[in-house]
Amino acid sequence: MRLTLSMLMLLLSMAVGVQAQDSYKEGVHYQALKQPVPTQDPTKIEVTEVFWYGCGHCFSFEPMIQQWKKGLDSDVTFVHSPAIWNGPMEVHARAFYVAKALNMFDKIHQPLFNALNIDRKRLANEKSLGQFFADFGVDAETFKKTYNSFGVVSQVSQANARARSYGIQGTPEIVVDGKYRVSASLAGSQEKMLQVTNYLVNKIRQEKS
Repeated sequence: MRLTLSMLMLLLSMAVGVQAQDSYKEGVHYQALKQPVPTQDPTKIEVTEVFWYGCGHCFSFEPMIQQWKKGLDSDVTFVHSPAIWNGPMEVHARAFYVAKALNMFDKIHQPLFNALNIDRKRLANEKSLGQFFADFGVDAETFKKTYNSFGVVSQVSQANARARSYGIQGTPEIVVDGKYRVSASLAGSQEKMLQVTNYLVNKIRQEKS
């Protein structure tokens, strides 16, 4: 019931937010990056969520972001980017890219959130994470090889550099088209984060047209 009510409140607040877009101001509800960060596909408006699997706020935001993604127009692309500022976060970032490399992101993503936030598992090293992936049919050798692969290590390094370029101060945060940063503390709530994001997407769409 709580999840259903949360989704209804999100849809209602977003509808109200459409009427209040003129009130969103730079430096108040969102921040412009001092230096724009290149996006993966310049032909699209890129919305990037910087997150951490062990973050309770990210865990509660996940159902909202999944619902929000369903309404995206074809000119908008959504990207997850793991935050990394300590050892366990790097391990979890590697898990994200291992799942991507093994084409099993959809199987791993929510269960990994659940393991850390509901089951209170730490999964803070390669061994424990390998056991987690084994529950999804990944043999130890495949996991070890992928976890330590050049591709995964490089993507983790790039994600770390990207978050630093964004000036991320916590998780979850959203960066719109490599130009604007949105957080719950700036927007006012997680629901309002998505309202401000919609506003910025439309702003960029108008600028591009």
